[in-house]
Amino acid sequence: MQLQTAHHYSNPLACFRHTIQTQGPQGLYRGLPPMLLGNALKAGVRFLTYDTIKEQLRDPQGRLTMPRMMCAGMCAGIVEGGLVVAPTEALKTRLIHDHCMPKQKYSGAIDCLKEVLREGGLYRGVGPVMARQGANSCVRFAAYDSLKQIVVGYTGAQVTGVQAFALGMCAGIVTVYTTMPLDVVKTRMQGLSAAGAYRSSVHCAVSVVRQDGIWALWRGATPRLARLMFSGAIVFAVYEQVMKLLREK
Repeated sequence: MQLQTAHHYSNPLACFRHTIQTQGPQGLYRGLPPMLLGNALKAGVRFLTYDTIKEQLRDPQGRLTMPRMMCAGMCAGIVEGGLVVAPTEALKTRLIHDHCMPKQKYSGAIDCLKEVLREGGLYRGVGPVMARQGANSCVRFAAYDSLKQIVVGYTGAQVTGVQAFALGMCAGIVTVYTTMPLDVVKTRMQGLSAAGAYRSSVHCAVSVVRQDGIWALWRGATPRLARLMFSGAIVFAVYEQVMKLLREK
């Protein structure tokens, strides 16, 4: 939905139906291989960077304030965005965009990778990617850890898997609506027509608003909300359980 330059889909359900009708069920999984690889790598980089920086920012009493949480999260997102997300998102976005074209350019993920490398576009849009990931992690980690501190303070015990799942969902909701414009600009900048259409990320954002209105910057928020709510919930729940096992050892 974010790659549309006009109002082709009225809502996410219309997009879902059109994809099934024109591409079959497999169309819903277009760009899945780079997405799976990217998610595995970026989660590892994100949590490792966040935990490392977070420990360095604690005060002498071991406390961590909200601004310091946000700083650690932003740094983790920027590192994650530059190292992992930019190249994998470039491939995923191109594969999805290509499959919507009347004549497809790529035969698959490997073919797409070869062509992108030849064009030198693997890191096209890296600025918006790093900005989006920095904002995402800044908001998500700060929201999650703040909510976690409230729960721990109330219960007097470490969060359970179920609690971590619920807190991760809440953090995902906050993250989506505060960072959606950055995600739209990032996606547009990595599209097939970005090189000739936009001079910079700012030009892209201005063009989107002029062409489709300010709310176009939140286009696709609903499907992204569903994805980030559950992915964040699962990742934080698994993370807490893994950390619990490591502490016990």
